Amino acid sequence: MLVLSRQRDESIMIGDDVEIIIVDVRGDKVRLGITAPKSIPVHRREIYDAIQREKAEKKELQKQQGQEPQAKKEEKSGEQQKQEPQAKKEEKSGEQQEQETHQQPSEK
Repeated sequence: MLVLSRQRDESIMIGDDVEIIIVDVRGDKVRLGITAPKSIPVHRREIYDAIQREKAEKKELQKQQGQEPQAKKEEKSGEQQKQEPQAKKEEKSGEQQEQETHQQPSEK
């Protein structure tokens, strides 16, 4: 763990995109300002822990209800995609036959 000392209006950079600014210090409380891209979630630890618990509970509930895990759904989706190109090939061969039929009279 890196421990840094900062005073009011000083900041800490995390990578290129996240800045933590010391906004105010009152007794034993420190107010922080955090600037980060919207793609990076920023939560207080107790909120983060609650979100993780909810995710775990939701996953457990899905297991109890017998729902398929996401990996199996993706696997089935991949199988369907493999079958679709074959059907498209069959359609194309039909189109090709039609084009060949139209071309035959002009070649004669």
